[in-house]
This record gives sequence, structure tokens and C-alpha cells, in this order.
Amino acid sequence: MPNPTHTPNASNVATRFVDVGNRKLAYRRIGSGKPVVLCTRFRGTMDVWDPAFLDALAGEGFEVITFDFSGLGQSTGERTLDPSQLAIDARDLIDALDLQDVAIGGWSLGGMAAQIVVAAYPQRITHAVLIGTTPPGPNVKPAEQLFYDTAVIPDYGLKEETILFFEPRSAASRAAAELSVARIAARKGDRSPPVPVDWAAANLGTTPRSPLFPADAVLEALKHTRIPVLHVGGDHDIIFPVENWYALNQVLPTLQLVTFPLAGHGPHHEHPEAAAAHIATFLRHAR
Repeated sequence: MPNPTHTPNASNVATRFVDVGNRKLAYRRIGSGKPVVLCTRFRGTMDVWDPAFLDALAGEGFEVITFDFSGLGQSTGERTLDPSQLAIDARDLIDALDLQDVAIGGWSLGGMAAQIVVAAYPQRITHAVLIGTTPPGPNVKPAEQLFYDTAVIPDYGLKEETILFFEPRSAASRAAAELSVARIAARKGDRSPPVPVDWAAANLGTTPRSPLFPADAVLEALKHTRIPVLHVGGDHDIIFPVENWYALNQVLPTLQLVTFPLAGHGPHHEHPEAAAAHIATFLRHAR
């Protein structure tokens, strides 16, 4: 277990639990200030976030809350990868913790869930922070087969992490991958069990498809929302190409885009402090 005498940070903060309906949601919180609730990625738990990014965001003056989706990690209940159900987890956690003026965030699959929160449960939401995810609707650029071939490998090593979340062609990105993987592994106790690979793979599919996020109602909601939306991406995201967001310029009225060069699906892991600083500026100033 993490040592409670240490100042809580992403690598040592204890897991907490809250009863929500017929399930328990496991969550962790660090920092203080405006709450930022982060929904995790495909095959993700609280322990796939780079602690350097979480700590940097908390250091910017925010309360950062991560959690395990129902039935996954340390949470109980029925497991699913349906983003509409994952959005209910986020909504229920926000309600159970009685959070106000919340920034909803999400990475990859979690970014889809965050968009549904904005569309369906906007009452407590002030901002949306989307990382390495896809907008709803048709894609102008498809995903790459490489993601589907790599994402279902049972045990990710550094090679797979680099392919999935970084830019293998860049020496700097490969070096950043090694550092990030080491930081994520630094938490030794109170870790969430990994998501079952066979179950996750069956939900992913085997080839790219379009749209990746067939949610017309969400797209319509984003076209009319007054909630500021930020997407942080890499210029070579092999599953959710950032070009699909730029295609919505002048369509989504509150959308802001930050794109890191020579970066992949996990820009906040390659550039944890810079990504946190961009997000903090957005949260302080976007209205």
C-alpha cells in the first residue's frame, strides 16, 4: 500500500471507493482546486496514466480525479466498453462526490465518454478536455491497421507502448516512451488489476472502421454547446488521427486544438508538463 505519511501524488495516493447504486467505483484524487475528472483509455485503469502528467496538472492548481470504470480495475459492477455506459460512470462519480464546476476529461475511449457527458449530462460541467480521441461522426482520415494488431497483444512492453502511444520514427519520442513507462511502473502497491485482454480484444474488432464513434446526437450537441472543448493530440495518432478534429473547424463553435509534432496517441505522456500547462491555461481562460 502507498505510504500515507508521504505527500499524496499520483504514485502514492491511496485508492478510495464510493458506493453508487449497486456497484463501487474505485477512484483516486490528488491536488486541490477545480476538479478535473479523467476517463481512461481502452484497456485502461487508473494505473495507465503517467503520474508525471497527473502531478503536473495537480501542480497547476487543480484537483485531479481518476477512476476505474465499472467492473474493471478495482471497481465492481458490470463491465462494458460502450462509451455511453462509461459516461454514466463519470456522471455517477461526479454526483456521488458532489463535485461542482467540473472539467470532464478523457483519453482515447475515455474521450468518447467525456463527449457523451458534455452532450447528455452537462449540468455540472464547465469544460471538456479530450486527449488522443476521435470526434463523433464520419472520419476524413482512417485509423491504421497497426493499432488493431498491436492493441490486443496481451502484455505491452516498451516496444508496444512506443508503437501505440508515441512516434517510433522519432528518437526523442522513443526516449520519452522509455521514461514514461518507467514512471507508470513506479507505483508498486495498490494497483488496479489489468483489463482482461481477450474480452477487450473482442470489443475492439480487428480492422479500422468509419465512423469510429457513430454518435450523431453527440455531434449535434457539440455543434450547439457553450461548454469550451479542448483536444490535445499528436500529429501521428495511429488510431484517432487528429486530422478528423481539424475537419470540424468552423463546425464545433467552442473547439480548441493543441497538436504536438512528432507525437502519437499519448501526447500527454510524451510531454506531460507541457500538456498539463496547455490544459491549465484552457481551464483558466476559456469561456
